[in-house]
Amino acid sequence: MNDYLDLFISYLTVEKGLSANTRSAYSRDLVRYLDFLEKLGRLKPAEVCPTDIAAFLAALQKLKIGPRSRARCLSAIRMFHKFLMIEGYADSNPATIIEAPRTLHKLPQFLDGSEVDALFAACSGKRGEDRRDRAMLELLYATGLRVSELVNLRLREVNLDSGYLMTVGKGSKERLVPIGDSAREQVAVYLDSVRQVIDPHRQNPFLFLSRLGEAMSRQAFWNIIRKRVTIAAIGKKVSPHTLRHSFATHLLENGADLRSVQIMLGHADLSSTQIYTHVTRERLKRLHEKIHPRG
Repeated sequence: MNDYLDLFISYLTVEKGLSANTRSAYSRDLVRYLDFLEKLGRLKPAEVCPTDIAAFLAALQKLKIGPRSRARCLSAIRMFHKFLMIEGYADSNPATIIEAPRTLHKLPQFLDGSEVDALFAACSGKRGEDRRDRAMLELLYATGLRVSELVNLRLREVNLDSGYLMTVGKGSKERLVPIGDSAREQVAVYLDSVRQVIDPHRQNPFLFLSRLGEAMSRQAFWNIIRKRVTIAAIGKKVSPHTLRHSFATHLLENGADLRSVQIMLGHADLSSTQIYTHVTRERLKRLHEKIHPRG
């Protein structure tokens, strides 16, 4: 069955154009799934039945794996068996009748304006890493990029004169996103006083570099976020996605239309963006309860 997995991952790359992160997640899920099938003695696609898949999902639940992760795993399994049908390796898809685990729709956590200011102030030093971190955080908040999109930005994709950047999101889809004056200023400072010193001949194509002149990794930026949040004394769990949520929430609170926010976030489906309307409604409700004399 592992031979089919290699073919499937190639299919996701060539035919579906899925991102490396999505392919990696699907691969991890399916390796675990195929190991489970092997222990059951299911060595061919035709031998797999719906009860096997249900038993696998039940085993994940016993391991305290959450409903979101189990739902993603089922999605990978469905796509895998569909691929086997398309390629003629199987006659049916045993995953089609399995219901996805129900997930609670958590409202995304975001920072308020004062917390955003505190986070930026935590990078107010004059060292090179302070200026780089400030530029990265400002750009993330100004554009709502995913962390993978931020660290993969190339110099040629950012036009400070026009105030736009080009990024490649999920499904290898390009989108144009406005930057904003504050982020433009901080990126310009970083380019002139930090990056120019690290890579004077611009041999590295990526916008944000480590002190050693290497491309910034996702994990490195996570560490930057943790460090700056600690300095800012923000009493919340903050991830790169928190700034993306803050970007969308603050836009809607200040009158942006949902369709424009969808385009800037790179959501394929408007329903993914609509969660932020719930965020703004919940916040208004809490404000009313707190401030109104009969709240």
